[in-house]
Amino acid sequence: MKKRIFRWLWRSLLLIFALVLATQFWFFAQIFYWRDNNPSDTSFMRLAQIESQAKNPQAKLIHTWMPYEQISIHLKRAVVTAEDSRFLEHDGFDWGGIQYALEKNLIRGRTRAGGSTITQQLAKNLFLTPTRSYLRKGQEAVIAMMIETLWSKRRILEVYLNVAQWGDNIFGAEAAARYYYRVPAASLDPAESARLAVMLPNPHRYGRTFGSVQQGRTQRILSYMGSAQVP
Repeated sequence: MKKRIFRWLWRSLLLIFALVLATQFWFFAQIFYWRDNNPSDTSFMRLAQIESQAKNPQAKLIHTWMPYEQISIHLKRAVVTAEDSRFLEHDGFDWGGIQYALEKNLIRGRTRAGGSTITQQLAKNLFLTPTRSYLRKGQEAVIAMMIETLWSKRRILEVYLNVAQWGDNIFGAEAAARYYYRVPAASLDPAESARLAVMLPNPHRYGRTFGSVQQGRTQRILSYMGSAQVP
């Protein structure tokens, strides 16, 4: 009886290991393909479409891919300033930011701050969900390492700017620029870029309302973004 239970447990563990390994290989294959090919959609896009179509079956995502060189340098600098000031220096993880986020979570007694870099945010957007847990953060970290290994920093920022969410059903810099300012992403000025960068942590909320706190953060980004280093 004990031997039978042991064999069952062993086979179950092997099956779980095989499934985990297959999942990681699938992530790796997708990332490798997207090194030279643009993703048509992401996990966040699919989730947003499901949610919006549950309310309105005719709802559609607003998204247009734009090459890196056709996105305003001001937006690149604003996003790096706001989301990941050490983007060019780290290997996908800002350990100082992670430590600070963990300390904040311990004080609050719940998982709120994540200390995520642009690479980690991209990993989440491409493959995962907005749910907050240490298990998801672990998978996010594995995917982020794959991305940093296979892609250049320029490619990481290009894909991020094209898949980031900037409001209800609004994805990518081109869609955001057209929706909020009626201009192409290439024509965004510093102030417009800073305001868009401020929206990234909560695009649903800040796409509708933009209060004094966000205005203050916009001004801070404007004051620092001129010295931001981008690929």
